[in-house]
Amino acid sequence: MSTLSDYVALTKPRITVLVVFTTAIGLMLAGASASASLALCTIAGTALVVASANVLNMYLERNVDAHMHRTRGRPLPAGRMKPLPALVFGVSLGSLSLVLLALAVGPLPTLLAALALVTYVLLYTPMKQHSPAALLVGAAAGAAPPLIGSTAATGGFELPGLLLFAVLFLWQVPHFLAITLFRREEYARAGLQVQANEAGGERRARLNIVLYTAAVVSASVLFVPLGIARWPFLVVALAAGGLFLAYGLKGIFGTTDERWARNEFFVSLTYLTVLLVALLLDHRMR
Repeated sequence: MSTLSDYVALTKPRITVLVVFTTAIGLMLAGASASASLALCTIAGTALVVASANVLNMYLERNVDAHMHRTRGRPLPAGRMKPLPALVFGVSLGSLSLVLLALAVGPLPTLLAALALVTYVLLYTPMKQHSPAALLVGAAAGAAPPLIGSTAATGGFELPGLLLFAVLFLWQVPHFLAITLFRREEYARAGLQVQANEAGGERRARLNIVLYTAAVVSASVLFVPLGIARWPFLVVALAAGGLFLAYGLKGIFGTTDERWARNEFFVSLTYLTVLLVALLLDHRMR
């Protein structure tokens, strides 16, 4: 029998917390004064739409999840919850989020949230069983929250929000490629298509980790010449980015074992955390 904790697990709360953080930074960098109520409704609405996407993703992939050690303990494949309640829960969260954003925030953030939801659930989720390119589709949806925050504050597309969207989009590629490298056998059993399982794909995945890491580091330093952040942020971005890139290069020219891929995953998380905190502190110190 399903419990409250099962419903919470369906929303992937750790991802939702990250979403709240990036949405708040998008609001902050917009450069426009947003009322407390607007900010709260924006963050709540975005968190709800991401939670909805996660729930519906688990609903659609419940049979796939049963074949993977990492996911078979989730409420649906473990049999603690029936599919219908999960579907109703996911649709309800999505509906609530879009109504909240439409009534309390604005049409553009609502449209972006709806597009992200549809892209993640109806494009990315089924595409994972057919093409490794699904990663890029999912990355676009995953990078939407700060753009929702930015457009909520300004009513339109502004450079800070677009740049933060680009950073998060690019960052997700090495982050998730690292996961596919150390879990490629599980992905194969589940029937999910990832680059690491293609002929010669492991080498290409490691190369793409380096290429996209270089791209995200390059994008991150643009905050300074574009006047969004100051030189202390540049120092942090270059130092953290240099370490991130150096560890990625180790996967090509150094060790190639599974431990490297696992560490690359954690290095990517650390990099993003440091970068976002530095961006937040730079703004607060102005």
